[in-house]
Amino acid sequence: MDEIVAHARRDHPDEACGVIAGPVGSDRAERFIPMVNAARSPTFYEFESGDLLRLYREMDGNDEVPVVIYHSHTATEAYPSRTDVSYASEPDAHYVLVSTRDGQPDGEHEFRSFRIVAGEITEEPVNVVETYMFSHTGADDVPDCR
Repeated sequence: MDEIVAHARRDHPDEACGVIAGPVGSDRAERFIPMVNAARSPTFYEFESGDLLRLYREMDGNDEVPVVIYHSHTATEAYPSRTDVSYASEPDAHYVLVSTRDGQPDGEHEFRSFRIVAGEITEEPVNVVETYMFSHTGADDVPDCR
């Protein structure tokens, strides 16, 4: 979450965008991949087509999928616009939006997550996980490092 917010603040007043990839079938967001907003716009984001192609090839090679697709809104609330909905093409992804609009208290930001499937927007809670270390094993399988 901190990396997404930092990216959004860095790119403000333009919208920031990126992906967090994770293992196929896991729904675990593990690898943060900030992207360049090819539109360089405060009201619209667009992944550069060559960068996006390279990203999908890399994820394929790593058996990863886009678990989170994120972008910022610079002047409005963190809620998907009609354009965001029309571009949402990954039905299994979490679409995360952060608002960097003026008027928010210092250090505060609006950070929300949505599922967007067939034009239907469903908000979901944001659960921040610090690490997935040993998540694939039971608690009894943690190695003894004595």
